[in-house]
Amino acid sequence: MDIVAITLLSLAIALVAVITGAVALKRTKGTERGSLPGEGDHVIEADYSSGAGGGGHATTYTIPRDPQEYAKRFVPREKRK
Repeated sequence: MDIVAITLLSLAIALVAVITGAVALKRTKGTERGSLPGEGDHVIEADYSSGAGGGGHATTYTIPRDPQEYAKRFVPREKRK
C-alpha cells in the first residue's frame, strides 16, 4: 500500500471518530451525572450477599449535598478543631 492510501484511510478513521464523539456528546447533553448542591443528605444503601448460607453485609452511607460539608469529611479528626 502506498503512503497516500494509508494517509487517506487514517484521516477517514479520525473523521469517523470525531463525528461519533460529537454525536455522542449531543445525544447525552442534559444528562450530566451528579446532583445540585443543597440541604440534607444523600442516603446510599449497599448490600452484599455471599450466596448460600445467609452470609453477607449491609450498610448505609450518608453523603451531604453541601460541597463544603462533603469536603470536611476528608479532614482528619485531629485537624478539625
